[in-house]
Parts: sequence; structure tokens; C-alpha cells
Amino acid sequence: MVAAEEAAAGTRSLAVENGDLRGAPEEAAAWTGSFAMVESGDQRGAAEEYAQDGSVDLRGNPVLRSKRGGWRACSFIVVYELFERMAYYGIASNLIIYLTDNLHQGTVEASNNVTNWSGTVFLTPLLGAYVADAYLGRYWTFVVGSAIYLMGMVLLVLSVTLTALKPPPCHAGVCPKASALQLGVYFGGLYIVALGNGGTKPNISTIGADQFDEFDPREKMHKLSFFNWWMFTIFLGILFSSTILVYLQVNVSWSIGYGIPTLGLMVSIAIFLAGTKLYRHRVPQGSPFTSMGKVLAAAVWKWNVPVPTDAKELHELDLEVYTRKRKFRMDSTNAMRFLNKAAVKDNGGGGGSPARWSLCTVTQVEETKQIMKVVPLLVTMFVPCTLIAQTNTLFVKQGATMNRHMGPHFQIPPASLGAFVTLTMLIAVVVYDRIFVKAVRRYTKNPRGITILKRMGIGIFLQVVTMGIASAIESRRLAYARRHGMDRTGGQLPLTIFVLLPQFVLMGLADAFLVVGKIEFFYDQAPESMKSLGTAMSLTAYGIGNILSSFLLSTVTRITRERGNAWVTNNLNASNLDYYYAFLAVLGGINFLAFVALSPRYRYKAESTETIDIVMDLDLEAEKAKLQVEPLA
Repeated sequence: MVAAEEAAAGTRSLAVENGDLRGAPEEAAAWTGSFAMVESGDQRGAAEEYAQDGSVDLRGNPVLRSKRGGWRACSFIVVYELFERMAYYGIASNLIIYLTDNLHQGTVEASNNVTNWSGTVFLTPLLGAYVADAYLGRYWTFVVGSAIYLMGMVLLVLSVTLTALKPPPCHAGVCPKASALQLGVYFGGLYIVALGNGGTKPNISTIGADQFDEFDPREKMHKLSFFNWWMFTIFLGILFSSTILVYLQVNVSWSIGYGIPTLGLMVSIAIFLAGTKLYRHRVPQGSPFTSMGKVLAAAVWKWNVPVPTDAKELHELDLEVYTRKRKFRMDSTNAMRFLNKAAVKDNGGGGGSPARWSLCTVTQVEETKQIMKVVPLLVTMFVPCTLIAQTNTLFVKQGATMNRHMGPHFQIPPASLGAFVTLTMLIAVVVYDRIFVKAVRRYTKNPRGITILKRMGIGIFLQVVTMGIASAIESRRLAYARRHGMDRTGGQLPLTIFVLLPQFVLMGLADAFLVVGKIEFFYDQAPESMKSLGTAMSLTAYGIGNILSSFLLSTVTRITRERGNAWVTNNLNASNLDYYYAFLAVLGGINFLAFVALSPRYRYKAESTETIDIVMDLDLEAEKAKLQVEPLA
């Protein structure tokens, strides 16, 4: 699961686009002058004090490396992430239990509400990334998003605390339905949190990364260490939520279980704001959606314009322009040749279109092609993300029907088994990097050990195995319930909850291959100027996967109910959840075959390195550390 995606969803441009500082002319001149000193080598001692990656303060002035950024600034950012992950997973880990036990919703309805909300959480970062890239910048988008986030958390605390905002408990088997007001307040809080998450998630990890100058070797090494600590912080927040907070919610009070992370989030926002004077900032670069839309529109506009056989006749900027901006220039290819029309130097276009919007550079065209190439593989990620969604829904409801006692007085909250997904993933990632990769690359000669797509394929296959085993375990659980006559009465079986442990552990193992590989693939294969979009695509797969989960569960339940044998009902002891898991395993297997058919045809990008002397790719380990990067987010 990703926290990236955790991490991962923000823009990482290395230069100020077109030199536009969106500030006063003299401020722009100040930055340009300081950068020019670095370029020319003049006044080297003075110039080296300035960040060389285009970082500025909130007023657009160039920043001194000794005054802003670095670990001192990152400490404020890491504290925020710890409490934000606690807040999010404090809700998400146990949400289905609150919906069924406190709001008295049915299993199918509650599961769909969880996945619909989770899907929204993973889709809103697209909006937040667009606003940050095109208008407000990362800092102000984050500030607005965190304020909205906190409002949603406060509303949730009120909804689980005030008697008027929650239905009375069940009595003698009768569970009063929640009123429209009660549902409106609670779900209003949830979706306000989702909206706020759209502003914070794609920007906070990138703000942290921005505190290190990628053009300085020492700071670039510090950035790698930063992502390791970032990952550790995310894991710590998830583990605390899925153990301590979940226990407090179930056994003490939902008010306390929600109140603690809300208070922590409030304090962490204050801490983040207190560090404002220490932060380095990046100027909005413009959204990649705008560039891609321009390419598509220009190609369609000039559909009848022939493409010259000599690629040098296509429109492109001088190499020096890209060098000055610290960006890569890409060479023209014949793949998706129709899009090359966007770079044809033709002002007629059949109607005298203005060249400003109908003429694109070869690099813009190739960047658009690169994104379009990964779309088919993105589609094959929807079903795997649907399978991941089961860990916070039906897996948890299974656990609620089983014996959760450890000793005479302690009961394990069913959602706490999710901690094993996180722990397994953490251990597996370390083993993969430190042992598997070193052993395999001796034979494959691949620095990664195996290709990214092969790694993802292993994860998808392990997911299919996981759902098959989950089906077998559920079949055993149902047989146990029938033998003891509890299929009619429902209730908790005397079968230990740890019977479910294999499916949680295997899902964590599958995530170590798939989730890490997915984040790495979409980031690595995106053009240098569209890294944020690549990461956002990997998060979008979670959003669509969760929504697909809601659709499948609703459809399967409706069809099987009409046939007189519903696979999923409120009484899981009388259901056929094993059939549903088997259905998901078959669906996952079909998706796996589609992935196997598509992946060999994919050609990894080969960036032209003639553009600049500075290597812009982050070390692979840094990107892996940017996980949970939710899924785990």
C-alpha cells in the first residue's frame, strides 16, 4: 500500500520555468544574477552560498543555502507527516467497524462507503497537484489543504462525541438507523478530510525534498537520508494507528480514538507553520496537463498537415535553452507519429491558427507520448488496487466474527491485523534490496536485479495467490460455523482470529513487490518535467481500484441475491464470502495475463543525456522510501 504514496505525489521540477518568478522584476533579476554567477564561475565563493536549483523564499528572492532548508527545516515537516498519517489511518483502519457497529450499516453498504471514500482520497491529489503546479505553489496549497483537513477531523470528533450526532446503540437486537443529519455530519467530515488530503498529500513530501539542493552533492546525499526517515515516519504513524488508536476506539472511546490524532494534527500544523522562515520554495511551473492538452489539441488541429521526413525540420528550442533551465531535451521518435504534427511549423492549420498554442516543441510532444505509453499498464493496476482494498474492508469484517482474545482480559481489535501487512512489507522490502537484488543481478546484469515490470508482475501474481488462500481460509471458517450451528445465529466463532494471518502477511509480501514497483515505474518512466504526474498516476490507480471494488461488491451481491444465495450478507457466517474471494482471484488472474501480454511490448524510455551535465534522477533507493506513499495513503 502506498503512502507516497505517500510521497510521491508532488512535483519535482529542478528549475524555474522560463525564469518566471511571479514576483517583482527586481527580485527576478536578483535570482537570475546569482544564478548567472554560478553559470559563469564568477564570484564563485559568493554564488555557492545560494541554492542552485531555483529555490526562492515566499517573496521570490533567491535563498542562501546556509539560512534555509536542510535538516533543520525538514524536522518541522517530518513531525507533521507523523501526525497526519496517524490521523488518516486512525480513521481508515477502523472505518468499516464504526460504520457497521455504530452507524448500523450493513456489511456491503459499509464496505462500499469505505472504498468510495478511499477512492476519493486517492483522486483528490490530482486536483491538489494541479492547483500547486499551475497557481498557488506547493506551500500555499498545502496550507489551505491542511486547514480543510483539520476542519474535517474536528467535525468527525464532534460526530462521534455528541449524542445528537450519533444513533443510539443496539438494544435487544434492534439497531436504530442513523438519521440524515447524523450521516450527513459524519460523511461530511470524511469527505472534507478527503478534500484537504488533496491539498496536502501531493505537496508535503515534495516540500521536504525541496529543502535539499539537488545540484549540491552533499545535499543530494542528505535527500536520500531524508526519504529513509520519511518512510520510517510513515510506518510509525501507520503502526501506531492500527494498534494503539484502533484499540482505544474499540475498547475505550471513539471520541478519544479520534480526538488524539486530531489534537496531534492541530499541533503538527502549528509546528509546520512555525518553520516557514526556514523553508525553501519552488515557483509554480505550470501543470503538465496544460502541456499535454496543448500537444493533443495542436495535433488534431493540424491533422491534415504532413510530417516532414527530417525530424530537424520540426519545431524545437536550442539546447542552450534547456541547459539554462536545467531541463532535458528529447529527440523525436516515430512512435505515435500522428502527435508529431503538433511540432510541425505550420501557421495555417487549415484556418490560420495562432502559432502560440498550435505549435509545440519536439520535447513537449515526446513527453506526451511517454505518458500515453504507460496508460495501458496503468489500466492493469486497477484490479490489483481493488484486491488491496479488501484488507481494510472484508478482511476486517472477517476478523470481527472470530475469537480475538489474548488472555482472559485482552481482545485484539480486528483492524489491528492490518499491522501485519505493514510489518511484512517493511521486512520484505529490506530483504529484497539487501539480499535478493544483490544475488540476482549477478546473473541478470541488471542494476535493479530484475526489471521493474517483472517485479510488478511478481506482486500481481502473489495477490492472486493471496485471494485464493483467503478463499480457502474463508471456506474453512464457514464450514466451522455450520458445524457449530452458528451460520443461522451469527455471532463470534470460537476460532482464533490468527487463522486469517496468512492472507494479511501474503498481501504485505505482494505489496513489497507491486506497490514499490508501481511507484518506481510510473515515477521513473515519466518525463523529467512530469514526475509529479507519473506519481499521481500511480495514486490514481488506487482511487479507481477502490471505486471498482465498490462496483464489483454491489453488482455481485445484487446478482447473487436475486438468485437466492447472496454471497455477502450482514451475517458473514451465512454468506459465501469464499466465493467472492474466489471471484476476485479469477479476476486478478485474468488481469495478470493481460499484464503479462502487455509488459514485454513496453519499451523503457531512454532519455537523451546531451542536454545538461547534471544527473537529475534521484537515487532509486530514495524513491522506494517514498512509499505508503499511502496505499499505505
